[in-house]
Amino acid sequence: MQQMLKQAQKMQQQIAKAQAELAEAELTGTAGGGLVTATVAGTGELKAIKIDPKAVDPEDVETLEDLVVAAVHNAAEAARELTEKKMGPLAGGMGGLGLPGF
Repeated sequence: MQQMLKQAQKMQQQIAKAQAELAEAELTGTAGGGLVTATVAGTGELKAIKIDPKAVDPEDVETLEDLVVAAVHNAAEAARELTEKKMGPLAGGMGGLGLPGF
């Protein structure tokens, strides 16, 4: 029983460390050959959008909107992959506790 408690505490420490690393990480996604760049935290929180002035065409706002969505999607996918990389191995050690996202 004591051993299981120690393993659980170690797992909690590893999870807390992985969550802190995710919160500090910044990932980017681009669209339109770099015309639009989105930056997200490893937690998925949108931090910044950068738009190259060449992407701004008052006659074609729809394309710019699509580029922003694509860049945010790419950045969110990078954050999801990082989360899987950091948290995935930890989820395997939980014995299938049914935690969301694992």
